Amino acid sequence: MHGFPPPEGLTSGTPTAAAHDEARGPSTSLVLVVGMSGSGKTTVGRLLAERLGWSYRDADEFHSATARAGMAAGRALTDADREPWLGAIVAWLDHEIAANQSAVVTCSALKRAYRDRLLSGRPEVRLVYLHGTPELIRSRLSGRQGHFFPASLLESQIADLEEPEPDERPLVVEIDQPPPAIVAALTSLLHRAPPPAEEPVVPPAGTPVSPTGEQWTLTWKGQKAVVVQLGAALRHYEVDGRALLDGFAPEAPITGGRGQLLVPWPNRIGDGRYHFEGADLQLPLTEPDKGNAIHGLLRWVPWQLQARSEESLRLGTVLRPQPGYPFLLDVTAEYRLGPDGLDVVVSATNVGNGPAPYGVGQHPYLTLGTGQVDTVLLTVPARDRFLTDDRGLPTGQEPVKGSDFDFRTARPIGPQQLDTAFGLDRADGEVAVVRLAHPSGAHGVDVRLGEGVRYVQIYTGDTLPETERRRGVAVEPMSCPPDAFRSGLGNDVLQPGDTQVLRWGLGAWRRPPS
Repeated sequence: MHGFPPPEGLTSGTPTAAAHDEARGPSTSLVLVVGMSGSGKTTVGRLLAERLGWSYRDADEFHSATARAGMAAGRALTDADREPWLGAIVAWLDHEIAANQSAVVTCSALKRAYRDRLLSGRPEVRLVYLHGTPELIRSRLSGRQGHFFPASLLESQIADLEEPEPDERPLVVEIDQPPPAIVAALTSLLHRAPPPAEEPVVPPAGTPVSPTGEQWTLTWKGQKAVVVQLGAALRHYEVDGRALLDGFAPEAPITGGRGQLLVPWPNRIGDGRYHFEGADLQLPLTEPDKGNAIHGLLRWVPWQLQARSEESLRLGTVLRPQPGYPFLLDVTAEYRLGPDGLDVVVSATNVGNGPAPYGVGQHPYLTLGTGQVDTVLLTVPARDRFLTDDRGLPTGQEPVKGSDFDFRTARPIGPQQLDTAFGLDRADGEVAVVRLAHPSGAHGVDVRLGEGVRYVQIYTGDTLPETERRRGVAVEPMSCPPDAFRSGLGNDVLQPGDTQVLRWGLGAWRRPPS
């Protein structure tokens, strides 16, 4: 996704692409996959190398015949035994780097000292750690046949294991998923992996239990984002210490849809009832006071961690057939910090045996620290807007030109109450941008609307509880407008095997001091 250039005289709140390229040095050309025996290193390494089109080596190939015979006999290697093995791997890495060759190598490298030996002075090498519970690995080793490493040595590996620390920039992948899913996650996160943060941030120990589950913090060059397990929601985003999201606290529940993913439809479905492929379907009414089904089915579902690094995160879940939505979808959400800010990619694949209706959106609230949103300058590149009834359901469309809803040129929101869906005015392949500017004009935030985003909902929060009302502006990227399952407007139908992608992002900008 391309960033949106700030207005003349403004600079981005994150490094420019040129500065980024200069700072990062050599790009990743070698991937070191580490983990205990039985974690799937060989399978994942081979598949990853095949997917990337790189060569592959297994570090077991560098063991001497004596060392291999010792392990086969149940004798754990000492540090002295491993020294010539590590030296051989280092020599191979340096040869590949000098020859500008790209490769994947798998190696247990359980101790920090081993990884330091392999990684030190080699910024081209990216560390991947396959993480799994000892119980899972024991079960795998007990069923493995024909390998020189016996299951009896696992306990020695558990004793030796020193998990990678943040300053090693590990890309951590959970192994309790099929190898192709692991490789898909790795390929995606390695594709545009940013350089390391200058000062890695170690999460504080003893984090209290949260009603939204696990809290994953991403950091990169002055940026910080927090994503939660419940619904894979975006809880927090800041740049250089300035919060750009009106989110929620770690110990607080989610209210007002803050940061939530809206799958498999955004906004409202009137009466929760729609007709699809000859069947009349009835969804639960999750907005009962208005008789609507609202914002999909995955907001209150815990998502599974698939892979993570210091600057990126990939979560996934399966939407299984249920009343009103008898379809089967595999859904992933990926968050990544980089030179353009925060990028979000939501993908859904129909893994069922028939077509499925589908829509997607997300519900972040943006803030510029103004208290109320009235003085915020808003720009929305929209050609038209949807008229709605008192239930929030569309009754028609009209051009924004000349109306109170014409924000194509920046102007203050004022007292206007917005809970309005807009059709974006752009050509296919272009990135549309909704811009919020501080009344001083000194700084602001852009919401980049990329692939799959055809509509945007702007909501000033006037129906929220009084303490939350008009504190932020919800800018909701959507693939379809409200009530699309009934109207068919903008509604995607995924055939078996089809994947739909929604891309959007946030980028801060500021005016340099005069």
